Amino acid sequence: MKIAILGGGHGAYAAAADLSEQGHEIRLWRRDAQALLPVQQTGAITLKDAQGVREVPIALATTDMAAALHGAALILIPSPATAQHDLAAAMAPHLVDGQVVFLAPGTFGSYVMAQQVRQAGNLATVTWAETGTLPYLARKHGEREVNVTIRAVRLPTGVYPERHTAPAMAVIRQAYPSVHPCGNALSGALMNAGPVIHPPLMVMNAAPLQHFERWDIHNEGTQRSVRDVTDRLDLERIAIRTALGHGAPHYPLADHYNNDQWMYGDAHKKLVKSGDWRETIDLYQHRYITEDVELGLAFLASAARFAGVDAPIAHGILALVGGILGRELRWGPRTFESLGLADMTAAELQQSLHHGH
Repeated sequence: MKIAILGGGHGAYAAAADLSEQGHEIRLWRRDAQALLPVQQTGAITLKDAQGVREVPIALATTDMAAALHGAALILIPSPATAQHDLAAAMAPHLVDGQVVFLAPGTFGSYVMAQQVRQAGNLATVTWAETGTLPYLARKHGEREVNVTIRAVRLPTGVYPERHTAPAMAVIRQAYPSVHPCGNALSGALMNAGPVIHPPLMVMNAAPLQHFERWDIHNEGTQRSVRDVTDRLDLERIAIRTALGHGAPHYPLADHYNNDQWMYGDAHKKLVKSGDWRETIDLYQHRYITEDVELGLAFLASAARFAGVDAPIAHGILALVGGILGRELRWGPRTFESLGLADMTAAELQQSLHHGH
């Protein structure tokens, strides 16, 4: 299958190498021409995982969006939600009927990007989908080298419009057999683990993050007090899903720490052991803040308001990060209010997400 992968981060390089090794024809698009040059010059990415180190050829590495998307059945976007606006603008002239766009994860980007593309004048029948996490726990070790610690074994996925779920799943499963439908785009967005796991880790590790040059928020940064807050925040997420009519499995984040039933299976110990997450984190600029709090947690809090669910942890952490950043975060661009959804009834929203506009 021809697959376009958009982005230059850990997830994009991991996906490009992993899916190319599976036999797919990969077109890796990155806007930064200089950073992409090592892959273009060698035609390969170095993939490291439990099976060893090997060179994996990449069919096309390009900065040309038209070339990347041409003929692609699946368009994979493992980039942060903060990049989605620019990506949608760049994609809009080139999307055609039948293509499937897969956001991993999405932060409700499946809905937001679809609207942006249509507003740009492209009325092609494109299906958008999003899942709860990156398919990989991975870190880049060099300009064209990526280390994959673990691959996801369960990828709950929501589709927009929901009525196109079956054909979208058939396409995505060719790349990721672990995907399974979880309902509409809102259900997929409310599977996103980032706004649950990362905000408590950032806020409750704020002092050591600013004091130490490198700090592992998943190792010494994950203590009982942090876990307690994370578990309660996740209960709010599950309460929102339930109130909006989304059924189990909800993939409670406690399973990530306690057993092998979460999206990555038994991953936390491997994540800590790898050492790849002992890193420098800028409390003001890191994507755990710009993506998972300013967009993701603000979205979650707004979904709670819409559903009438009490969510003191979500709103409290949002307020604390707003205090750190010095600005109000409750009415950000990825909230129900800003997206024009707050005045809908729950039934109207479900119908809109099922049929598409």
